Amino acid sequence: MWNQFFLLEEYTGPDTQYVGKLHTDQDKGDGNLKYILTGDGAGSLFIIDENTGDIHAAKKLDREEKSLYVLRAKAIDRKTGRQVEPESEFIIKIHDINDNEPKFTKDLYTASVPEMSGVGIIKTALPDMSRENREQFQVVIQAKDMGGQMGGLSGTTMVNITLTDVNDNPPRFPQSTYQFSSPESAPLGTALGRIKANDLDVGENAEIEYSISNGDGSDTFDIITDKDTQEGIITIKKQLDFENKMLYSLRVEAANTHLDPRFFHLGPFKDTALVKVSVEDVDEPPVFSKSSYTLEVDEDAKEGTIIGQVIAEDPDTTKNAIKYSVDRHTDLDRIFNIHSGNGSLFISKPLDREETPWHNITVIATEMNNPKQSSQIPVFIRILDINDHAPEFAKYYESFVCENAKAGQLVQTVSAVDKDEPPRGHKFFFELVPEFAVHPNFSVIDNKDNTAGILTRRNGYSRSKMSTYLLPVIIFDNDYPIQSSTGTLTIRVCACDSRGNVQTCNAEALLLSAGLSTGALIAILLCIIILLVLVVLFAALKRQRKKEPLILSKDDVRDNIVTYNDEGGGEEDTQAFDIGTLRNPEAREESKMRRDVIPDTIFQIRRTAPLWENIDVQEFIQRRLKENDLDPTAPPYDSLATYAYEGNDSIANSLSSLESLTMDGNQDYDYLSDWGPRFKKLADMYGGDDSDRD
Repeated sequence: MWNQFFLLEEYTGPDTQYVGKLHTDQDKGDGNLKYILTGDGAGSLFIIDENTGDIHAAKKLDREEKSLYVLRAKAIDRKTGRQVEPESEFIIKIHDINDNEPKFTKDLYTASVPEMSGVGIIKTALPDMSRENREQFQVVIQAKDMGGQMGGLSGTTMVNITLTDVNDNPPRFPQSTYQFSSPESAPLGTALGRIKANDLDVGENAEIEYSISNGDGSDTFDIITDKDTQEGIITIKKQLDFENKMLYSLRVEAANTHLDPRFFHLGPFKDTALVKVSVEDVDEPPVFSKSSYTLEVDEDAKEGTIIGQVIAEDPDTTKNAIKYSVDRHTDLDRIFNIHSGNGSLFISKPLDREETPWHNITVIATEMNNPKQSSQIPVFIRILDINDHAPEFAKYYESFVCENAKAGQLVQTVSAVDKDEPPRGHKFFFELVPEFAVHPNFSVIDNKDNTAGILTRRNGYSRSKMSTYLLPVIIFDNDYPIQSSTGTLTIRVCACDSRGNVQTCNAEALLLSAGLSTGALIAILLCIIILLVLVVLFAALKRQRKKEPLILSKDDVRDNIVTYNDEGGGEEDTQAFDIGTLRNPEAREESKMRRDVIPDTIFQIRRTAPLWENIDVQEFIQRRLKENDLDPTAPPYDSLATYAYEGNDSIANSLSSLESLTMDGNQDYDYLSDWGPRFKKLADMYGGDDSDRD
């Protein structure tokens, strides 16, 4: 019989805190029932008397840590162990006591409020508080529980309050007049000085923009704002001149750039000051009347001719005299000179436009009383062209004419060049010299475009009569005075094909007597060719003549009989070559016939690849060896070999039977069978027992 139990937190009594009692109507008080408690904190925080059902709190509880506990109770018969009641659930709630004081979330709070602000949660106690008077404030805030009644707890915290700035102060110049000075030679952009207007505000509220509002120097000076220091920098915008003006007065204005409309009633947020600038006199160098001079002179001008004048003067009030000179580093050849007193330039040496069309010199002006004060100016001198060069051929022409040329054919188109440059452009004329005005072989046609064509005047030209023609051509220009020159064109007579392509221009074809015709020359060449063919056939028949055998035997096997007129190649040359073939590689080599086989034909010719006349002998031999090695039908044959090419030593030494009388009769020749099919006959002759006995 229960619903909820209530328990105070933070109990500090001497005994355990009594929570409540569990009881069932089945309990007769005879001790047969047993009470059991389970759930949150059972056995540790909450202890039950199993006989009486009394529940006590064994420890001090904290509601802020856990505010309620859910437990379950059972009543069990000790003898049978059965539950006499269904398991029941109950709650123990912890009653709160005032055991915690109020705490702020931070130990220190920082707040800001614009100056001149109205009331708020933390509000100003004084009206129109000024940041410029005091910026930082510190207050202590206390919080109490229980509505501030007795017995309640409290906590405190610190709040730092900063008054933020607003633009409620205009800029003010600390003085009304500023004085600066500058030498008249100061370059543009030079800073003359700095001025600053004070503003009690901070940050962007103190940003100032400076300007020149009026004054007689507004077009000569300028003022810019230094964003870091909020100062106004006065600079020179126009070159100063002490002789023209010695003192300037400027009205400079300083104004805030970020205005707050709430404080317009406090007055205009700008201020003005007067700036005076005095100009100091400086001894200045001479000044030329122009920034540069450009002069022109004809290239045929005589020495001493004045081509122009430069003028400079002292800008100072003293007006010192000026002396002129030419910077010789710009006129190393000393072509020009100048009058030191008046600046007149004149020529000292002849001019040549074709060599140097422009001259760039420098003239120096120096004060007579103060040589340190000097200035210089560039002078550009253009040399005007005079027609003093004759035109000439544009290049060397290699001209030719075909022997079979027809009259009126174009031989060569020529053009001309001229070193002069007339203002209206070049105009050239071409014609033959008077002595060749009517040339029997060629004519000159002016194309009216600064070119001319060389044409033939007759049909056919002969190299035997004239192999080269010299044609003089006169070239005129169209300028004043007219200039002309004579160029000689060399025309060679050449043999050409039907299309006009040059074949040869040499005269060696005329070596034979002039009386021989073309048919006679062809007949002579045919006779020479027939004689050569007969000689070759005779030599071939002689080599094919049948020779008597030196040895007659059953197998008709023999060694080559070789005549050595020079050191030979040993056994590498067992199949030798006719030296006549080496001397005439183009001759066809006849096939060698076996002495023991009747040939099918008397003259069996083997076709060989044609060889050039200049083929190397070693390459020829290698090619012939390769042909015979690849010919499976060619049997071994005897031949008479003449060695004109030194071969390599044979690793097998000599196999010739001519030396067999000096050798040991019991020599072993079994290794011959390993040398392949080419040495099969030798292996049969010397390798077997029968051959040894023979």
